[in-house]
Amino acid sequence: LQEEDDDLQTNIVESEHFVLPSGQEIEKPVQPPDLQIIHQRMQDNLAVLGDFTNRREPGSGRTREEYLELLKRDLAMYYSYNDFLMSLLSGLFPLSELIEFLEANEVHRPVTIRTNTLKTRRRELAQALINRGVNLDPLGKWSKVGLVIFDSSVPVGATPEYLAGHYMLQGASSLLPVMALAPQENEKLLDMCAAPGGKTSYAAQLMRNTGAIVANDVNSERLKSVVGNLHRLGVTNSIVCNYDGRALAKVMSGFDRVLLDAPCSGTGIISKDPSVKTSKDEKDILRCAHLQKQLLLTAIDCLDAASTTGGFLVYCTCSVTVEENEWVVDYALRKRNVKLVPTGLDFGKEGFTRFKERRFHPSLKLTRRFYPHTHNMDGFFVSKFKKLSNDIPKSATGG
Repeated sequence: LQEEDDDLQTNIVESEHFVLPSGQEIEKPVQPPDLQIIHQRMQDNLAVLGDFTNRREPGSGRTREEYLELLKRDLAMYYSYNDFLMSLLSGLFPLSELIEFLEANEVHRPVTIRTNTLKTRRRELAQALINRGVNLDPLGKWSKVGLVIFDSSVPVGATPEYLAGHYMLQGASSLLPVMALAPQENEKLLDMCAAPGGKTSYAAQLMRNTGAIVANDVNSERLKSVVGNLHRLGVTNSIVCNYDGRALAKVMSGFDRVLLDAPCSGTGIISKDPSVKTSKDEKDILRCAHLQKQLLLTAIDCLDAASTTGGFLVYCTCSVTVEENEWVVDYALRKRNVKLVPTGLDFGKEGFTRFKERRFHPSLKLTRRFYPHTHNMDGFFVSKFKKLSNDIPKSATGG
């Protein structure tokens, strides 16, 4: 009987038109927001937007934009984002996907570890951890070294295997740029923003401890974790240094490959750092983008176009904004003799070639975007460049 009543109630609600509330009704500043009311209003609003002609408030002359504005405000209130970031994210995704993205940010990503093949094999490591009460699985077909941890009766960051350097705690998304860079044995490699050393040590294991890796970071405190991890993991082909990345080309160049995991707004790692929801504004995004452009041009200048095995650079961020990704890459394509090449990653969404009123170089479709709601990993962007000439175009010497 109760179910019949519920069904009846639902039918009544569905047959009524959703009425847009007034400004005063939306903002009752004294009281904390009633999330149940907001959630219901969002559902009603989404239903209207899904069939706007038939379901909008009859005779009101309300526009689709008014409904969208209310939805954005409600989403910002419900998921605790500031208006700027909600507006920015709603420009990236269709409505239904935006909600999937916001929901995915409320859930922690799985704990993943990377097998250190300098010391062990994945199968042996998995068995050793299973014996200690760790419930795990291989990460996915795309990774030969990753394991995903579901639960554990021991702290994963303090097992004898961890202390012996058999693995690194590392998010799945941060394996991608090193796979895209694909370092070869006996090469010279630069990791411009190396802390805490996960990508450096992964590159070292792919190079089998041959060649040379320069692991740089501007933050001397964070470099301590790089040194600690490299020692623990048995990496012997790396030199650690402490420069502002923008000055590196004056100090050293001629690298076969360069990895630039640039400082960013962190809009891809909100599940890890929820403060991003309210702490970022337009100035922060533009400040990041400006620094990223400077770092990327320097990274290209550190690369040797004449390298017989390489001449490749990977630029990546843990941000989902176009301003910090496609926009920065497009800028570098105009300022230096480089081209984009396939990342070699056979999943991920293509980068934007157009966004709002901006048009980017068509080759930006070779870049890859990864999202928490589609790939169950942190939001991430990966692009791969090939340097064509060591000459800097005369018109492009300015930053």
